[in-house]
Amino acid sequence: MRSTPVAYLFWCFGLIGICGIHRFYAGRYWTGALWLLTVGLLGIGQIIDLFLIPGMVREANLERRVDYLEGRHG
Repeated sequence: MRSTPVAYLFWCFGLIGICGIHRFYAGRYWTGALWLLTVGLLGIGQIIDLFLIPGMVREANLERRVDYLEGRHG
């Protein structure tokens, strides 16, 4: 299970220039790489993510549960 407080902790890494780690944590690998390469879309995406993190974590946890119920343990 993913945790929203942990995702916010990873978001804080953006304050020191390491953006996108929270997206990797939430299973959004492509946009996480984009955030890393563009410094959080020049900081704008990083600020927007401040409000989107709870939904990203909720969605990642839901996807894990569905995969488990469908027998795709991994």
